[in-house]
Amino acid sequence: MENTDVLIIGAGPAGAVAAAGLLNQGKRVTILEKEVFPRFVIGESLLPRCNDILQKVGLHKAIEKCNFMKKGGAVFFRGETREQFNFTETSHGGWDYSYQVPRSDFDKALADAAQEKGADIRYKKEVTGVEFNDDGAIINYQDTGNQKQERIKAKFVLDGSGYGRVLPKLLDLNTPSDLEFRVSLFTHIKNDRRPPDYDEGYIWIVTLPQGGWIWVIPFSNGTTSVGVVALPEVINQAEGTDDDAKLKSLLLQEPSLKKRLSEMEFTMPSKKIEGYSIGIKKLCGDRYILLGNATEFLDPVFSSGVTLAVESAYKAQEVVGKFLNGENVDIQKDYADYLSGGVNCFRQYVKAWYTGELQWLFFYKNKPASIKDRICSVLAGYAWDKSNSYVTDPGSALLAALETLPKEARFNVAGPS
Repeated sequence: MENTDVLIIGAGPAGAVAAAGLLNQGKRVTILEKEVFPRFVIGESLLPRCNDILQKVGLHKAIEKCNFMKKGGAVFFRGETREQFNFTETSHGGWDYSYQVPRSDFDKALADAAQEKGADIRYKKEVTGVEFNDDGAIINYQDTGNQKQERIKAKFVLDGSGYGRVLPKLLDLNTPSDLEFRVSLFTHIKNDRRPPDYDEGYIWIVTLPQGGWIWVIPFSNGTTSVGVVALPEVINQAEGTDDDAKLKSLLLQEPSLKKRLSEMEFTMPSKKIEGYSIGIKKLCGDRYILLGNATEFLDPVFSSGVTLAVESAYKAQEVVGKFLNGENVDIQKDYADYLSGGVNCFRQYVKAWYTGELQWLFFYKNKPASIKDRICSVLAGYAWDKSNSYVTDPGSALLAALETLPKEARFNVAGPS
């Protein structure tokens, strides 16, 4: 039977970052990936915190070479009201830009760079079972083409399978999310009439009067990702007989988008993901750790998905490296408790967005700079910065900020709270 130090499930951003970090520590790493790269996946707008992690493990130069669209921040719209958040305005400091990335290109660039570092990446390999014991695990997998059954022994297992959630399914770790059931409908378009110069790279987030929101993410290749996130009835009641027509009608009803998307053409049929939020019973065990979307997926409104993936991967490779070196580590405390801090911070912001309180803050023009820059730090992905009260105690911090707003600044948000 083959042996490796660490077996990683999935070659996406979480798997590539974890592999790069472990290889830097001199560990043997094998990655089993079900798909063949490049492949389509959603989650295309990154946050500056990602740059920190990619640089730490030696993968950032591989991304710089791709000439992805630079993202300087986010622009939020509510009807004709516009509010811009710039990454140059964060209280944390750090990177003042991130990237807008077609994930097929981004993920392949990271995987190729990890492979160049020495990762043994095996594509078209689907994990079908895992048996844990005192000194590691035996992983059963099969070739997706010829169905050949294979096994490999590892001292530790990391699950970066994303939406596939391999270990949560095998170990019965999935649990319902405490977030509302929502639907995402999206596609890529061409003929997007973008803002000029540096503003071209900003993500646009447009609130829907029926409840929910729209994203517009421009890529350097000339295409743009557009999508709607809303309760099922909002999409079902939209004009049109099919998903393409419904998506188009929802996009063009918004005054902020009518001009920009008036000449858009879909480059692929629209895709739909339903009930995407999911919870988890635990993030780790004696010989395994869950990474990224294999842990808990919240909501895409603040583009936190890839940030959580690479943050979890970086922390995991630190912990696993110490574990394999025989150092005394507490996986629950050193990994799970740490990661949960940032996840819970993002969760508070997601909930406050949908109940309306965060939107009140976003669209109030006279909010103090000391409030905006700390919120902007969270929007930049620095959700583990304990010097920021909007991270360590977001509920109380947001409530205190809301109390500074006049009552006339508060508006109703469609949909259940």
